[in-house]
Amino acid sequence: MKTVETAPAQGLRERKKQRTRDTLLRSALELFTERGYEATTVDDIAEAAEVSQRTFFRYFASKEEAAFFVSRLAESHFVDAVRRRPPEEAPLDAMRQALVETWDTIGEAVEQLVPLELHMRFYRVIESTPALLAAHLRRATELEEEIARVVAHRENVDVDADPRPRVVVAVFGAVMRVTERIWSTRDDAGLAALRELTTAYLDHVVPALTGDWRGAPGAGRTDPSP
Repeated sequence: MKTVETAPAQGLRERKKQRTRDTLLRSALELFTERGYEATTVDDIAEAAEVSQRTFFRYFASKEEAAFFVSRLAESHFVDAVRRRPPEEAPLDAMRQALVETWDTIGEAVEQLVPLELHMRFYRVIESTPALLAAHLRRATELEEEIARVVAHRENVDVDADPRPRVVVAVFGAVMRVTERIWSTRDDAGLAALRELTTAYLDHVVPALTGDWRGAPGAGRTDPSP
């Protein structure tokens, strides 16, 4: 009896599914950046990808899920990198080094789905779209909680009894949020610019928290009197 070889056929189907998903992702991000998120419907995305609405919903539960799919991939890379950092590193150092470690690999992972330039342009759309910004901030809160639990596990403390994991992650998350907001307003919205700005802002964390602002060279001064 002849054996039927199913592995090649399964591999082909899987590659076809990935191509369909990636086409939907690219079509969604292109439409969001060109027309705006609110003005783009699921039907628009499906039409641009040359598939049916039903096919869209096989891959994504909503257009919001499609909008943040690539970002979620980048976030998971970062969380995994934090888990891999040497145990002797302080939590803030571990998060910073994890970010440095994943800059290039995140870019490569994004490029496997959509052009990196398109992904970066979409981040600017998030800042100018209330619905997207609200979803982004909601997810950021969830991500901070996930990372806080990773930090607590690294440090062998109870995240619900010891406030330090959530505090240090909140500080790191605030820096990233400020960086995103400032970067999105600048003309140079490339990855290199975001990386440079992030590094500069992280350099200010300790001085901002523990330093004497009034004595800092070049610090802007205002009259404290009413």
